[in-house]
Amino acid sequence: MDALLEDLADVYRDLHAHPELGFAETRTAGIVAARLRTIGFEVTEGVGQTGVVGVLERGTGPTVRLRADMDALPVAEETGLPYASTARGVLDGKDVPVMHACGHDMHTTALLGALATLAAQDDWTGKILAVFQPAEETGGGARAMIEDDLFARFGTPDVVLGQHVGPLPAGAIGLRAGASFAASDALDITLYGRGGHGSRPEVTVDPVVMAAAVVMRLQTVISPDIAGTDVAVLTVGSIHAGEAPNVIPDSASLQLSIRSYDTAVRDRMIAAIERIVRGEAAAAGADREPRVELLYELPAVFNDADAVARVGAAMQSELEGIMVIDPGVITGSEDVGRFAEAAGVPCVYWILGGADPAHFAGLASVAEITERVMSLPSNHSPQFAPAIMPTLGIGIRALVTAARSWLA
Repeated sequence: MDALLEDLADVYRDLHAHPELGFAETRTAGIVAARLRTIGFEVTEGVGQTGVVGVLERGTGPTVRLRADMDALPVAEETGLPYASTARGVLDGKDVPVMHACGHDMHTTALLGALATLAAQDDWTGKILAVFQPAEETGGGARAMIEDDLFARFGTPDVVLGQHVGPLPAGAIGLRAGASFAASDALDITLYGRGGHGSRPEVTVDPVVMAAAVVMRLQTVISPDIAGTDVAVLTVGSIHAGEAPNVIPDSASLQLSIRSYDTAVRDRMIAAIERIVRGEAAAAGADREPRVELLYELPAVFNDADAVARVGAAMQSELEGIMVIDPGVITGSEDVGRFAEAAGVPCVYWILGGADPAHFAGLASVAEITERVMSLPSNHSPQFAPAIMPTLGIGIRALVTAARSWLA
């Protein structure tokens, strides 16, 4: 294990330094495929555009699907690490910085280590389906692999297993039955005004002012439209209008994200957003109706209670020194649930603590630990970087233990 970890730590640093955006993970996929072949997996590349599937079968027994995502984000890295990314990519025709700001490089590396470990063990039977998925961040990767005849080509699993690194202390695993990760919808809004010279606003309809009003009104969606007992999040992540200080532009665009666990809550949020956008456009005297477009949607991830009990018991028994906790509902989103939903099988997806344990030295209470977690860079931050050790070793062991709790 020590030799494996040393080798994989180098793989992790390499992947972190060379991130790739969704459906552009050609270099990462090539590294994954080469390593899978070396340890005896039958490998298929190009599944769902840039996905990789590895199959290792030994006699009769359950089929276990282990999944990791490979894509990165359009974020400029600010970690200061010696292996920090300086990579660039193309997004919507624009040159952008690229960073593994969500830890998918850790997911990929840990799964490679788990598969190498399982391949070296001869005391199990069954079938391992290793799925290295593209484009999780844009919500299209799992769907693309499923639509590429994933189940017909490689078989239907008995369970879908996976993990996501987060700022919990390394040594903690967050595992929850039932609703675990929120559903997510991304919306693109275009507000149409009437452009003109900045010195004559009276002959224009200013979409910048309109957009500002929309942003402020959107902050009221959660309170009057959503009950206090429901969970919902609305975030405006992007706003853009104009190119010059003395020109009132013709349009303004916003992109926002909503999170929910209940489809009725989701529908109320979208209806409220459309009502506010159209209302503000009408109030501003816009000549054209605004456009509200759904960019993508991700279903909520529901962990099967029986499967969670099975995997959790194995982790408690086999992972010495590891604390398995219920992290509560998580408002982050994931498309891993698509695999389980499409196959009609249980899903077990957990949080892998990745924060350096030194950050938590001397803390004794849950409240103190929670406060420290909140102060650390989280996923999608330009400062986010899991501690390679012991996170990588724990991630490998967690995947191996979960898989073996199903394999014969």
